[in-house]
Amino acid sequence: MNGPTSASLTERVDDEQTLAGPCTPVSDVMLRHPKVLDAQATLDEARAALTDDHVHMVLLSQGSTLVGTLVRTDLPSPIQRSDQRSVEGSGPALPWSTLRDRTVPSATSAETVNKLLIERGLRRLAVIDHDGTLLGLMCLKRSRTGFCSDEDVASRAQSRVLSRQAAD
Repeated sequence: MNGPTSASLTERVDDEQTLAGPCTPVSDVMLRHPKVLDAQATLDEARAALTDDHVHMVLLSQGSTLVGTLVRTDLPSPIQRSDQRSVEGSGPALPWSTLRDRTVPSATSAETVNKLLIERGLRRLAVIDHDGTLLGLMCLKRSRTGFCSDEDVASRAQSRVLSRQAAD
């Protein structure tokens, strides 16, 4: 993997960001059921997940532990063979993943996460506990006026199902 352990990131964010005060913790506003791929996922599986324009980050886990994250720019360009099959697609995605600057501890304030996302040019940060257990995902809305909720995601998924049914 490209990045440090999630524990070291938790310590770094705790040291760099003051988490005290009346601010809302991310654990109160995070997505509690983000899409997750197994740590054994292939590059093609990661690419397939990222074809959804609402998916900005693939979370890779081993059991409940977050072991890597991927965004589109982390993935190598697929090398196409003459039969149009990807040479790189069957390889594991995990070696291309990182945790660096993509996780926050659950006690972090939503305001701090908003600042981190904007500073890093991201819209997603995984929420972990002290030992790297994946707790959820902070998801900045396109409008950057707030965070996505589980209800937003469920509603969008239901709308897509209804659209497909209407098209059939």
